[in-house]
Amino acid sequence: MEPVIVPGEPAPDFGLTDLAGRRHRLSDQMGRVTVLHIWSALCPWTERTDAAVLEAATSHGADLWSIASNADEAQAVLMKESQSRHLPVVLLDPDQRVADLYGAVATPHVFVVDERGVVRYHGAVDDARFREPVPRRRFLAEALAAVRLGQDPEPGVTPTYGCAIVRAA
Repeated sequence: MEPVIVPGEPAPDFGLTDLAGRRHRLSDQMGRVTVLHIWSALCPWTERTDAAVLEAATSHGADLWSIASNADEAQAVLMKESQSRHLPVVLLDPDQRVADLYGAVATPHVFVVDERGVVRYHGAVDDARFREPVPRRRFLAEALAAVRLGQDPEPGVTPTYGCAIVRAA
């Protein structure tokens, strides 16, 4: 099976509304590095990595768009959790349209889109797992550092690890 998203190819464009009702379109991000963060307010793996995602994006001058794709997370919960975790932009994807477009099946799943609109990395935030909860590698931070230097991240894809996206019935 071929992957949905391949590093080096253009990121599929989409438009979603944020928690305040403002529309955001990925194509409007040309000229900016953007981290797309398939996010959950209730997943403990997402909660564990949120600070690292925010720190990596901030320290490398990237915009962070967290995308709430779980069908069972109420907007009030999304608002409360995103505020407590200091996430700047949370976009609503309750029908999993963007998650499906990008081939995301779990949270967290991150995608680095460069200033030309090209996917440069996607996968896990880091290499932590259930039996090895302390990360040795921080894949997102490494990818953003490489993109900042005009280099291809290595690896360009890693397997995600976390909670399955809850789909609409």
